[in-house]
Amino acid sequence: MTASSQPIRAHSFNAAAAQYAANRPSYPPALFDRIEELTSRPLKGARVADIGAGTGIATALLAARGADVVAVEPGDGMAAEFRRANPGIPIVRGSGDALPLAAASADLLTYAQAWHWTEPARSVPEALRVLRPGGALALWWNTTDLDVPWLAAQARRLERYFGFTREVDRTGNATALADPTGRLDLTRRQVRWSRPVPVDMHLANIGSHSMFLVQSEERRAAILDEERDHLLAAFPDGTVEETYVVELLVATNS
Repeated sequence: MTASSQPIRAHSFNAAAAQYAANRPSYPPALFDRIEELTSRPLKGARVADIGAGTGIATALLAARGADVVAVEPGDGMAAEFRRANPGIPIVRGSGDALPLAAASADLLTYAQAWHWTEPARSVPEALRVLRPGGALALWWNTTDLDVPWLAAQARRLERYFGFTREVDRTGNATALADPTGRLDLTRRQVRWSRPVPVDMHLANIGSHSMFLVQSEERRAAILDEERDHLLAAFPDGTVEETYVVELLVATNS
């Protein structure tokens, strides 16, 4: 993802917020267990800010664990979908590069599928400003498990279609990608999980990614139609098992 394309891709989600909310994967309970383990405190009662909250997939799960959570989201369309789905959770407008939050006001800052849209030279000091002493920063991404043959084959096709590079990989580079400033002492964990979904839901899921959303409608449709043919040939019952490895990075504000 080039610097010039990042704003266009980041804003592309607003027009597809409903598709994003309906089809993107959630996160497994074990992820939140690992966060509690690495932060040495329960989520219940914690003051949490979920940054780049999008439609609220992670925010709602944090609230369900008992966190006192506020969402921060820059996009109009995503914020509107968030309010529709989560009327009881407060949301404020802003980004990780300029947090609309008071200094030392949060026990935990979370970025679910969102940190790579920030500029770490700005977002790292902002996170450290907002966290109380002893508070923690948690970054995570659902990454496709490329040990699964059909997912690896699809990934190769998508690379040919788009010539893209994954924002987060699982080859040991995730920490450097998350904090090129070197200011965070990040601890890494991985959580593997899966979900069975209809082929059309899987296609709607991958179609909600920015690499698709910035394409013309005609090109998106052509690629997804070709993918549908590949998938139905491999899975004639029309159901696929999406398998993920959640890449989790946690740092404490000492």
